[in-house]
Amino acid sequence: MSSSELTTASPVTLAHGSSGLTSAPAAAHTARWLTPIELMLLGAIWGGSFLFMRIASADFGPFALVEVRLSLGALILLPFLWRARAQFTPRLWLHLAWISAINSAIPFVLFAWGAERAPAGIGAITNSLAVMFAALVAFIFYGEQIGPRRAIGMLMGFVGVVVLSMDKVAGSSVGPAALAGTAAAFLYGIGVNAIRSHLKGIPASAVAAATLSTATLLVAPAAIHTWPAHSIPTMSWVSAILLGVLCTGTAFAIYYRLIHRIGGPRAAAVTYLVPLFGPVWAWLILGEAITRAMAIAAALILGGVALSQQRAAKA
Repeated sequence: MSSSELTTASPVTLAHGSSGLTSAPAAAHTARWLTPIELMLLGAIWGGSFLFMRIASADFGPFALVEVRLSLGALILLPFLWRARAQFTPRLWLHLAWISAINSAIPFVLFAWGAERAPAGIGAITNSLAVMFAALVAFIFYGEQIGPRRAIGMLMGFVGVVVLSMDKVAGSSVGPAALAGTAAAFLYGIGVNAIRSHLKGIPASAVAAATLSTATLLVAPAAIHTWPAHSIPTMSWVSAILLGVLCTGTAFAIYYRLIHRIGGPRAAAVTYLVPLFGPVWAWLILGEAITRAMAIAAALILGGVALSQQRAAKA
């Protein structure tokens, strides 16, 4: 989940029927049962992204895998960018160049690098830190107040990272992968604030399409240079394609549909589901163990995220 997924939008009015009259009761009834389903679906899809990276990263390498992911995700979201193309001035594209690097290109590579070295659950758990890092960056650089509860939440999250970094799986330390995931989450925290500061008034879906497209170009030279000389197994290709089409392009589209219906703060509840689905998928499909340290770290980080989100939820 990238920082463009963390950007919030104001709730919007329900759609009008063809007669021009608002069908609010019917739409509200649909939203009551559809929203929880879509949130669960989105959490399952984004949790699955770490499984697919785990499967494919060793065969592709981080740069080649991320290039496939970015290009396919950008292709799915291209219609959103096309509709808002008039808002993307040359100066705006200059901002997008560095925002895309910290918002998509570098974090995706860090997560793919970590997926080569540790169970899929490690990346899924550290990914949740993005919410807290976004609040921390907003406090340091933009003067946004944190408050005691959010400060405690951040402390809980960082303790969770320490616990996770000390874990071992099959005798090998997962510390480097945990630190890579934490660094990626920190970049997401910078990215979400940069998007809010420099890309105000542009539809979030178009921003996501633009950042993915620009990141595709940024990663391309490294991907071409490191493209595997060996034949890539079919399962790795399937995982890479699902990572791009399903977990990036399609998932973003679902997410912006949720933002449109219920607003950004409520849609951000999916943050709590990703670190739950990620380890479970890896356990079910790859047989990767869910260690005690992973469970403790996930509880600390999710508890910290819950506290750090309280102010947004009340807004």
